[in-house]
Amino acid sequence: MKWRGRKGGGQIEDRRGQGGGGLGTGGMPFPIPMGKGGGGIGMLVIILLLVFVLPRCLGSGGGGFGVDPGTDPLPQSPQAGSGDLNEAPADDAAKFVDFVAGDVDATWKRIFSQSNQTYRQPVVVLYQQGVRSDCGATPSTVGPFYCPLDQKVYLDLGFLDQLQQRLGAPGDFAKAYVIAHEIGHHVQNLLGVMEDVNLSKQENPEDANELSVRLELQADCLAGVWAHSAYKQDLLESGDLEEGLNAASAVGDDRIQEQAGQRVNPDSFTHGTGEQRVKWFRAGFDGGDPSACDTFKGDV
Repeated sequence: MKWRGRKGGGQIEDRRGQGGGGLGTGGMPFPIPMGKGGGGIGMLVIILLLVFVLPRCLGSGGGGFGVDPGTDPLPQSPQAGSGDLNEAPADDAAKFVDFVAGDVDATWKRIFSQSNQTYRQPVVVLYQQGVRSDCGATPSTVGPFYCPLDQKVYLDLGFLDQLQQRLGAPGDFAKAYVIAHEIGHHVQNLLGVMEDVNLSKQENPEDANELSVRLELQADCLAGVWAHSAYKQDLLESGDLEEGLNAASAVGDDRIQEQAGQRVNPDSFTHGTGEQRVKWFRAGFDGGDPSACDTFKGDV
């Protein structure tokens, strides 16, 4: 990805080196029909919807590959917000996040403005080992997540390294896919999608896993919409799209369960299979059109 030498535009809060915050061990301008009638998702503007969300913020798994950190609101503490938003990232890893987050934000700002909507840029928190947010205390094992209570994306840069080392998804565009996915959850939150889905899960708990899968797959599609924008800006290099598709496949529920030595159990899926995630990321990329991301209609 062509990012070096380009100015970052993200809002980065760097909490690395601050410890785990007292932790123990340990993710539109178009209406979206929901298919089953629950909630008012079909009434929301911007069929931009969804990605790796923090599990109980949405009522079920998201964001962290099967670990549920809990989302009980906690009082703010110095640890919860002590990063510096005014200091530009100095190391390459953080500079990369800054650039990608800024470009993803610029894409959604443009899409929102086309429908006379206002996009509020989220803060991306960099941390190590564990972090405390308004959604609770969270260990790094959860992976990247979005907390709708404070509207921040939380990212341990070590996870991005694990994409290559443990999940077999190398390349900087694989990392960019993860960032775009998480910011997609922020889009959902701005539009009230998360609250709507959570209400639907409460009303129909037997559909909770299916709703989570559809939510996450739509988020993958939204990440693809940004990837299309990056392509149009000539930011992609040879092999970048394949890196993104490979990353989407690597974080499928079936692949994650296999990596953990578990029996693949479709009934427990909350994010979708690797094949499904690739399909929907590609759907967003091919036309760059959020209206292609209706995972709440028909089969996925």
